[in-house]
Parts: sequence; structure tokens; C-alpha cells
Amino acid sequence: MTDLFQPTAGESAPIHSKDELVTLAESDRHRPRFHFVSPAGWLNDPNGVAQWDGTYHLFYQYNPDGPFHGNIKWGHASSTNLVNWHDEPIALEPSAGPDAEGCWSGVLVNDDGVPTLIYSGRHDGVELPCVAVGSPDLRTWSKAPENPVIAAPPPGVEVPAFRDHCVWKQDGMWRQLVGSGVQGQGGAAFLYESGDLRNWSYLGPLLVGEAASQDRDASDWQGTMWECVDLFRVGTRDILVFSAWNDEETLHPLYWIGTYTGDTFSPENLLRLDYGGRFFYAPQSFEDEAGRRVMFGWLQEGRGEAAVQASGWSGAMSLPRTAELVGSELSFAPVAEVANLRRDHQSIDARNLGTVEILDGVAGNQLDLELDLRLEPGATFRLGLLASVNSDGSAAEETMVSVTHDGLEAGTLRLDRSASSLDPDVDVEDKSGPVPLADGVLRLRVLVDHSALEIFANGKPLTARVYPSLDGEAIRLSATGAVQLRASDAWRMEGIFNHSRNLRP
Repeated sequence: MTDLFQPTAGESAPIHSKDELVTLAESDRHRPRFHFVSPAGWLNDPNGVAQWDGTYHLFYQYNPDGPFHGNIKWGHASSTNLVNWHDEPIALEPSAGPDAEGCWSGVLVNDDGVPTLIYSGRHDGVELPCVAVGSPDLRTWSKAPENPVIAAPPPGVEVPAFRDHCVWKQDGMWRQLVGSGVQGQGGAAFLYESGDLRNWSYLGPLLVGEAASQDRDASDWQGTMWECVDLFRVGTRDILVFSAWNDEETLHPLYWIGTYTGDTFSPENLLRLDYGGRFFYAPQSFEDEAGRRVMFGWLQEGRGEAAVQASGWSGAMSLPRTAELVGSELSFAPVAEVANLRRDHQSIDARNLGTVEILDGVAGNQLDLELDLRLEPGATFRLGLLASVNSDGSAAEETMVSVTHDGLEAGTLRLDRSASSLDPDVDVEDKSGPVPLADGVLRLRVLVDHSALEIFANGKPLTARVYPSLDGEAIRLSATGAVQLRASDAWRMEGIFNHSRNLRP
């Protein structure tokens, strides 16, 4: 009998066989080739990102039954270099009990040499913290009989949700943050302590947001619930990352810079983590053996539901990026290992830019571009990607990246997707944010991977999705005002999955 996958109740997804689902996913022209994607089906939050005995591990929310959110399991992949990934067996699956309705997001910790997952089990529509213990190779996992290890949200607090975990060891004790919120006030991170990862004492809220008094349309609105909280130190500063959520809507990732002491976090400045909003969501980070703070995020889809279901897959993982403290803000860049995928180097001559020009010898939809520019105050640099050019030189489709020097050593990065696709069902909302421009110098890194786009402008990231209808591959440069291209390089990027994959490795 054919093994068919069906959507959960209420879903309208088509039914596909295992082989058909993988074939659809692998043949989709919008599917990234050098970003990590699941074999097919649904992918969301990065989970349990870590380096264990020299090997990197990426767990993720996974539904191999189809490209829709349901039947959530923990997919698993490993890597020796953060770039080339090997599919591992599914780590966690729902079972009778506290995770019967899904094994939701969490983390991996080292409990005196024992790999241990702390995750949100879902039962009767509620998520509560659970624990699973792994084999030394991290390929098999056993759920703790004590699950759920926290029986309910804090007493006396009305919460919109209670899930996702950040766990670390401090002064011989385990500490845990659970993402949540306080009704009528805003998102929250609740702090717990334990000696054994099983018995937890509630210490109080580490921090509660102020969404109720903020503009809901603001790009830094804190949301009514904080998902995927992540507390870590970079340099001399403490960072609290969260993804703002409201009424089932995923909004954007934000971070506080502040000071963590005792049982409290004293916030000083709230900043946007990525200017792409929901297209870099639910980030999770870890410190690797080289001392780097490495972060992954979930690239949600931006096309219509019918197209997603027909493609057989949904969701991609960002490239791993490092976070460093520059001044009083975080600065991001793809990990150095991404350069291992570069092929066919092309150098672009230095020159002053003006009217639109198509770059000769540089085109494609799997690219890594590095540009070093200098902009005079008031000038704007434009980089057109994935362009389909008409005979008169105009663009039938084009995704436009621009940076404007606003003066006072500040600029604005903008992504204009209004002409990126002829498909009326794709997300083309404008994305933008401020970038530092000391002396007008701009170092721009742009990675194009079919529908996945990651931009880094002087350390400020903007991640998004684009779905060209015409398969254009031209790259175009232009400028208004005085813009000097001082140096530029381009590479074609090698794909990381050159074989058919199994839904259940």
C-alpha cells in the first residue's frame, strides 16, 4: 500500500507519497541550494544548536508529513564545518503523554557529559518543559519519566503562552528561561533554577516587556509574548534576544543590551536583530570551541499557501552567522566557513558609479557578492539582483538592494521587492533599517540562494525571501550622487546537497 502523508485536521494541504514529496521539493526552482533545508515537508525554528566533541549539531522543528505546521518532531543534522550537513535520525517524536501534540522548541546542554535536550512538549493545547537524554553520539534519545519537569506556568500570572527555553549552568546550578508573557502588559522571560534539570524552582520574571504602552505598528514593538528567548554575553555586555509574537502572528526578532546580575536583567537599549522581520525568526545561538557566538534563524516562506503546498517543502535555515559587539550594538557576519562554498571568482573593476549598468560575467541565483564602496552624503547606491532585462534595458523583474548616505555618518539599508516577482501572491513588503557609515564607507555582503537572500551592510543584517517568476539572473549597479566602487568580488556558490535525501534518515 502506498504510504501517504495527510495534513492535520483543518489543513487543506494535498496528500503526497514520501517519494513524491521529496521529488517536488528537490525540483522546486525556488528551493535554496547552499542554505540548510529539511529533506522535504515543514521546517521551522533552529533547536539545540551546539558543538559537541568537535561536531556541530543543528536540530530543528520538522514535519516530514507535508509542508504545513503539524505533527512537530525534532529533525537533526550534523556538520564538521557549519556548511556541509549530514542528515541524522529524527531525534524526538510525539508520544503518549506531555508531548503527544508535538515536540516543540528547545536546547541541548551538556549535563556532566550526558547530552540532554530541554524542549516544550505540547499536550491538550498547552506547552510545558520536558527533558530527553541522548546517547553519546546524539543519535538516540530517551524521554525523562518526570516529564513535564515544570507542571504549569508561574502561579497567579495570566500568560498568553509558555514555551521555548534557554538553559545554562551558573555557580553549580542550572538556570532556565522560558518564553512567555503577562496578559495586559507584554512579553516576558521567566527564570527558574534546578540542581538536576528535573526539579525546578521559580525565581521570578527576569524581564517583562511593555507592549501595552507601545505602538503596535512599530518595527520594534515587543509583542505580547516572547518566543525563543536567548541570554548570552558578548564581550563585556549581556544580550537578551527574543522573537516578538502576538495572537498567533510571528513578528520580528529583537534584542536588549543590558546587565544580567543576580536574578534580574537590567535593560539599557532595545535593538532590531535583523531588518527582515519575520524572515529571520526564532534565532538561537551558541558559543563554539573557537569562542565564537554563532547564530541560526528560521527563514519563513513569503509566497502563497497554494504554492508552498505544491512545492512539497516550507522553511529554510539561515546561514550560520557570528555576533560580535561593536560599540554598543551587535554586528553580524556569515561564519568564515561559508567561503568554502565559493567557486569561479570574478573581480569587478573599481570605478565611479552612475547610470544603470549590467555586470558582465557576474550573474546567477547562487551567489556571494562582496562590495567595498564610499558614498558622499546624500548619495544612494543600488544593487539589482535576479533581474530579467527587457530589450530596452528596463527590468521586467528585479530585486533592489540600496544604501543611502543620510549624513552624520549614518545611512539606510533598504530592500525593495516591489518588482521582484510577477506573482501577485508573494510578500513584497519593503524592508529597511539604519546602518553606520563612518566616512561614507560601506562594506556590503550579499548572499543570493534562489529564494533566500541575506544582506550584511557594515554588520547590520537584512534577511528576506524573493520568488522571481522569470528566472532572471542579471546583476545591475547604479547610483545617484557620488558613489565610488573601490573593490568588489563575486563567486558562484556550490550546493550542499547533491544527492536525494530521505524524509526519515
